[in-house]
Amino acid sequence: MEDNYPIIVCDNLRKSYGSLEVLKGVTGRLSKGDVVSVIGPSGCGKSTFLRCLNRLETINGGRLEVLGVDISSPTLNQKVLRQLRSKVSMVFQHFNLFPHLTVLENLMLAPQKVLKSPQSQCREQALFYLEKVGLAEKAHFYPEQLSGGQKQRVAIARSLCMKPEVILFDEPTSALDPELVGEVLTVMRNLAQEGMTMVVVTHEMQFAREVSNLVLFFNQGIIEEQGDPQQVFTNPQSDRLKAFLSRINPN
Repeated sequence: MEDNYPIIVCDNLRKSYGSLEVLKGVTGRLSKGDVVSVIGPSGCGKSTFLRCLNRLETINGGRLEVLGVDISSPTLNQKVLRQLRSKVSMVFQHFNLFPHLTVLENLMLAPQKVLKSPQSQCREQALFYLEKVGLAEKAHFYPEQLSGGQKQRVAIARSLCMKPEVILFDEPTSALDPELVGEVLTVMRNLAQEGMTMVVVTHEMQFAREVSNLVLFFNQGIIEEQGDPQQVFTNPQSDRLKAFLSRINPN
């Protein structure tokens, strides 16, 4: 299969909560190896869009295809969805580590339960990815013994243990103290350089500018503007994007 085959294709994607329509017709196409930053003001639909990509939200209209599976279909088979989720990992804002398990046990759990991988293989793999995120020495610690930045790096390592084809990041640094943000972004930069397909909802504009190859600007439930970072950040077309960027970067 060619390197840039589409991993995510959405056509007029819609999502409502009761009478409130949050996604109002999102259309786009993301390819293998893309690093996509999703930016925009609070309440514009960014996180809802991300959650739809993993079918954590029901979809009210349009079509959404992920890794060749139509996950917008009302008759989507649950077994197919579980298989898909094993290939589409998600890193949340608040880590979601099991407090009663050690770091190593947190990493080994999903490959053992979902992928049915042997325990010895899961352990070896978990230690490998802990080393990758710079936390090998924390394998036998519990989450409460870690800083926020360390917890998030563990959460990223846990995602990698599933050998995903794409990782979704939902504001992965927004719950961190400012001095801890850099260590998480460094791990994400390294993943991008290695070719991991990533969709990142973020307020870190420098990361979006330097690491992404595609930026999506959401506004009021639609993608109002999209393009490569150079285009989006230095030559914005819409008045709403210009205003958004001026508030973040008043100079």
